[in-house]
This record gives sequence, C-alpha cells and structure tokens, in this order.
Amino acid sequence: MAKFALVGDYNPAVVAHQAIPKALELAGRALAQPTQFEWIQTRDIRDNVGQQFESFDGIWVVPASPYENMDGAINVIQYARESDTPFMGTCGGYQHAVLEFARNVLGHAQAANAEVTPETDFPLIAPLVCSLVEQDGEIKLVSGSKAAKLYGENVITEQYRCSYGFNVVYLDLFESSDLNVTGFDLDDDPRIIELKGNRFFMGTAYQPERSSLRGETHPLIIEFVRVASM
Repeated sequence: MAKFALVGDYNPAVVAHQAIPKALELAGRALAQPTQFEWIQTRDIRDNVGQQFESFDGIWVVPASPYENMDGAINVIQYARESDTPFMGTCGGYQHAVLEFARNVLGHAQAANAEVTPETDFPLIAPLVCSLVEQDGEIKLVSGSKAAKLYGENVITEQYRCSYGFNVVYLDLFESSDLNVTGFDLDDDPRIIELKGNRFFMGTAYQPERSSLRGETHPLIIEFVRVASM
C-alpha cells in the first residue's frame, strides 16, 4: 500500500483539499494499488525533514497558500527532490517547487513569493495579469515531455484557482537547468514544471485533483500513484 504525505494547511472548506483524497483513491482503484494518506500541517514540519518523511512513498504539496510555515514546505520539497521521492505540487505546491529550485539549486536565495513579500526585488512568484480563480484555461504541452506523453495530446484544458504564478520574466534562469517548463498557457506563461532525472516530480499551476469531484481519474495523478507504488 502506497502512503502519501499531503503537505499544507488543511481546511475542509477548500475544494482542492476535498478533492485530493478522492483523487488518490480513484487512482489507486484504477491501478489496483491501495493508497493511504496523512495530512501534514506546515506548522508541524520538523527540522529533521528526512526522518519525518522517509516513511512516505509520495509527497503532495497542496493548494491554499500562503502556508503557515513557508520555509517548512520548501524544505519538504527539497527533501522530495533530493531523495527522489515521487512529488506532486499543485497550485501553491507548484509555486513553492519553483521557489525551492531557484533558491537551492540555482543559488538565487532572494527569490521570493510576492504574495508573502510584496516589496521583494525578486518576485519569482508574482500576481497573474488576469486572476484564474475558478477559471478554465487551455495549456499547450511541450512535445516529448512527460506531461504530453501522459495526457496523450498537445493541448489540454484544466481548472485553476489561483491569482499568483511563476513569473515569466525569470523563465530564462531555468533554461539550461533540470527544471523544465513543459506546459504554457496561450500567452506563453508557465503552467507545468517537470524535474528531469527524478522518477516523478511535477508541478501544475492548475488543480488536476478536481477531476475526482466528477468521479474521473487524471493521467498525472495516475502516474504519480503508479510510481509511488513501485
């Protein structure tokens, strides 16, 4: 049985928090691989992240940020990246995965989230030109990417609930790195990231988990659960 850590500040009123356990259950059922999960509030993330999370087969950093303990969430993402633990980051989790890589791999310690630090000179996560709260949007997938292979198509439509995202101004910083943007909206703003070399490490600006509220499995979540179950 694969065990998943759901990292964030759980709130039963948040739609994504309702959807994620259902999404894991549906994926596990489709794969005939039972799943279980544990919510980890960001305030409960300990200094020794490795010991706290080593028993989990997969880590999902969930929506509804800013987090109570932003540094803790970033430390968990670093652990997932460095330990090759299958990782999914949706909405806020996606944003913090971008921040973690910029700070800890690219060396940009001042990279910041403008929602938390509005006065920052390095708004890697910045307000979107148009808010995407409860909006659907088309996304173009990069040919040959994991996302394109899993979806089996080049253009998809997904549902968002966000008003901040990966600032396209800084996209060039990642150009020769292992963190690849593999999905863009129709204005060429980043919407999906993948980490090259890890078994499964993906982040999405949208919320694929919402498919579970329609009783549907989702290709990214199916693959996340499949890899974590190996």
